[in-house]
Amino acid sequence: MAAVDSFHLLYREMYREIARSCDCYVETLAVVGALYTATKAIVFIRDCCCLLRHHFIPRLVHHRDLVQQYGQWAIVCGALEPIAKAYAKELAARGVCIILLSPDMSSASDVSKSVSEAYGVEVIVVEADFSLGHAVSKSVTDIIKDKDIGFIINSLDVSLFSSQCFSGLCESRLWDSVSRDLVGATLVTRLALPGMTARRRGAVVNISSGTHWRPSPAGATLSASTAYLDSFSWALHYEYGPQGIFVQSLLPCGVVCPGPEDPDRAEGGSWLVPHVQVYARHALSTLGVTRRTTGYWPHTIQFGLVRSLPDWAWVLAWRVFSRT
Repeated sequence: MAAVDSFHLLYREMYREIARSCDCYVETLAVVGALYTATKAIVFIRDCCCLLRHHFIPRLVHHRDLVQQYGQWAIVCGALEPIAKAYAKELAARGVCIILLSPDMSSASDVSKSVSEAYGVEVIVVEADFSLGHAVSKSVTDIIKDKDIGFIINSLDVSLFSSQCFSGLCESRLWDSVSRDLVGATLVTRLALPGMTARRRGAVVNISSGTHWRPSPAGATLSASTAYLDSFSWALHYEYGPQGIFVQSLLPCGVVCPGPEDPDRAEGGSWLVPHVQVYARHALSTLGVTRRTTGYWPHTIQFGLVRSLPDWAWVLAWRVFSRT
């Protein structure tokens, strides 16, 4: 057995042996860290490219002829919802005639008159209360049977949803939220799709809620309805995309809506929370470009941040902000 001259020499030899044995692990960890960093960098670059391709480049190119590309008429289910109404105005500005479906004929007639006078297109109002059952489908069928329907716009009416706990919801309000939005969107799409597939062109836009894309406390019905329309959009895309039908799931975040005393006011909002008409203009530019989007680039950044949060952080943030 070799003699040990000193503790210092023993310590140095042991340290060298340990360092040599750990070198392979250190190198492995370095490779793993480099791969992780490279992956994150690639994902970030990809997301930036998608942001440019979906939101900026389409607004730089010349406006497309939507009537020629998709069809002459748009049918709007949930026509009094601010985003759906603003979207209809943007379509009308591009020469598309509008069919408004609403249970409130008085308010829908006011919208019809303002759109027709402002953009010079034909606007038809159909009284359609889907909470009364499927009998309303006949009036919708009679209106669309001889028309070149190119757009189906379905929108959740968020005013029907409450932020209170699910067990505290009024039964009539719950029935309205499900029948008017989910049943209405599904039925109208079913009625208008055969004509689109026969012409092999058309677009379906389902507008839900980006802020309720993830399940939210005190937002069960809106979160579930958003999930339904989002999944419905993807299923339609897989089924009817090969037949020339473009299906888009639109997931907006917060927008500024004009008050009832001045519904046509186009001012207000910010770059983060835009005026509803500004939002609709941006959202329309993404049609035919991406099948799932918030429609507005700051909302896409918000959506990405929300998607990256773990469930516990999302629920905690929701509860904190809902109290303020």
